[in-house]
Amino acid sequence: MNPTKGTRWYQSLFGRPETSPAHSNWGQILDSDGTVLICLHQWGAHEHPSLTSPEAATPGNGLLLFFRVDDFDAALERAQALLARLGEEPHVNPSTRTREFSLRDPDGYYVSISDLSSLELQSRGERAG
Repeated sequence: MNPTKGTRWYQSLFGRPETSPAHSNWGQILDSDGTVLICLHQWGAHEHPSLTSPEAATPGNGLLLFFRVDDFDAALERAQALLARLGEEPHVNPSTRTREFSLRDPDGYYVSISDLSSLELQSRGERAG
């Protein structure tokens, strides 16, 4: 993963302001309250065993990034602006009964975006709609 390219792509997907990564080999995407949404590391950085080399494994193999969002419709619009075609169109997951869609990031990793459930929305003091 190129942290600069990946950081900007995920910032667009999550509707976060565009900023440059703090470091040349890794970056973080933060929510408006400072919560870390995702950390992006360059291959070989920090000696993480699964990140030693793209030759050791195919990017995206065996990894699914799954995010729950409270702005599903806006996230869908942002995803459609990033890509000509989604990997999986919006649908209701029969197990969770929440809306979701999937796409691939610039490095080929599979990313699923899911709406919060009505119970999660109620517990946050929001109205489900």
